[in-house]
Amino acid sequence: MAPRGPAGRAAAAQLTTDPVTAAARVLGATLWAGPVGVRIVEVEAYGGDPAGSWPDAASHSGRGRTARNTVMFGPPGHLYVYLSYGMHTCLNVTTGPDGTASAVLIRAGEVIAGADAVRERRPAARRPAEFARGPGNLGSALGITLGDYGIDLFDGGPIRLELADPVGPDQVRAGPRVGVSDAADRPWRLWLPGSPAVSAYKRSPRAPEPGASD
Repeated sequence: MAPRGPAGRAAAAQLTTDPVTAAARVLGATLWAGPVGVRIVEVEAYGGDPAGSWPDAASHSGRGRTARNTVMFGPPGHLYVYLSYGMHTCLNVTTGPDGTASAVLIRAGEVIAGADAVRERRPAARRPAEFARGPGNLGSALGITLGDYGIDLFDGGPIRLELADPVGPDQVRAGPRVGVSDAADRPWRLWLPGSPAVSAYKRSPRAPEPGASD
């Protein structure tokens, strides 16, 4: 792994902030995996354990450091990969200062390069807007595996995050995160409303009634 250059360090510094601000900064960025590029149009912010700056019971790091989530406690700009339901590869960008757990889940994106490769990986998609709609589909579209866990997204490698100009607050919508049963009403899901690739909101059946949790 190559060390970060000045541009990489500057990009990572923009994510050294609270989870929601970092999530907004990731919107509109492009995530590359080899020849495939996806413009990020939907994200979710996640904090960490009760001892950290942003306690979040819905986060994988909500109960402290484990072998699975350790990269979430590291420096910003690394890839946190996990399997959902044992088969869907989901991608997160670590954020916040080194030692404080937080990350941004990439929920959906628009494929802007490498569409032929994505069609082979996502044959069930009926149209381009569905190529990378939803976190598992996005992971499949990019061909990311658990072997990519911990990769530095700002060292110029083949899997990299290219931040775009910040998206204006008037261009972003916010609402509850999808499918979480804890902290279900936090408006920590952000999306670009004009994109057809944004996924549908689905509340967890295990979540308390709206307003009964934080």
